[in-house]
Amino acid sequence: MSLNDAHAFAFSLAATLMVTIIIFQAGDGSLGVMPASEYDGDTSAIVHEIDPFAA
Repeated sequence: MSLNDAHAFAFSLAATLMVTIIIFQAGDGSLGVMPASEYDGDTSAIVHEIDPFAA
């Protein structure tokens, strides 16, 4: 998934689910998107965090 696709998917998920979403880089270099509450990986792998409640 490209960075632009990951951002678009993350913003859509954050707005739909109304939860904080993170974009992270996996060990093979690919990007992933998931709710922050479910992420248990390395914090240095987080590329961006999207909070739907942030102003």
